[in-house]
Amino acid sequence: MIVLNLSRRLMRVWQRNLLVYRKTWKISFVPPLTEPLLYLTAFGVGLGGMVGTLAYDGAAVEYTAFIAPGVIAITIMQGAFFENTYSSFVRMYYQKTFDAMLATPLTLDEVITGEILWGATKAVIGTMLMMLVITLFGLLHYPHALLLIPAAFLGGLAFACAGMVCTAIVPTIETFNLPIFLFITPMFLFSGTFFPVANLPVWAQLLAQVLPLTHLVELCRSLALGQITVAALVAVLYLLVWCVVLFPLAVLGMRRRLIR
Repeated sequence: MIVLNLSRRLMRVWQRNLLVYRKTWKISFVPPLTEPLLYLTAFGVGLGGMVGTLAYDGAAVEYTAFIAPGVIAITIMQGAFFENTYSSFVRMYYQKTFDAMLATPLTLDEVITGEILWGATKAVIGTMLMMLVITLFGLLHYPHALLLIPAAFLGGLAFACAGMVCTAIVPTIETFNLPIFLFITPMFLFSGTFFPVANLPVWAQLLAQVLPLTHLVELCRSLALGQITVAALVAVLYLLVWCVVLFPLAVLGMRRRLIR
């Protein structure tokens, strides 16, 4: 059993990252604002003209409206995962930020938890910016779409924990190419982001149900289209379980890496 040494001090880690982010926010705002335009133009307008409509939950949905929530889910995944892999590794290994924080009353558990919370926060920021753009296309149904914000935090936590687990075990920063190639890229392609999972072979459908992005896409799509489906509720449960399992693994892994 893992006993966590946590207190409200962990929010100081989150606050520190926020202060740094505020200095570079103009650059950080560019991807969430431009990516939906690129995706919706290339896939929605270009490919959507050939696809037309898709069946979702017994109703016909325009292809552009189908992929828009998938784009949001991808943003959540990438925002949290990359923040707690590359960015956390740089703070830990190159900038020695973790060492500096551990010289204060902060515990290691608080540092890692604060990092994970910040990763989830980055996912929420990216989602809110992307929602502004997608709303202009009339592709989000309110008020249900407002629930995308807490959904982004939950999904961000799940992928932030996964990213921190990777940070705990990779020997060098270049090694992150392995989890990206074996974990992130397959989810990007086969988790129902650009086409229904039902179009895959049965064995691939079963595999897709194991991937967290599949459930996050289902949750985002349900909320974006103004529906609360059973699959969306299952997705919430799955992501919660993912967080409960991976969070202590992330903390334990970072303890083993940093305390010698």
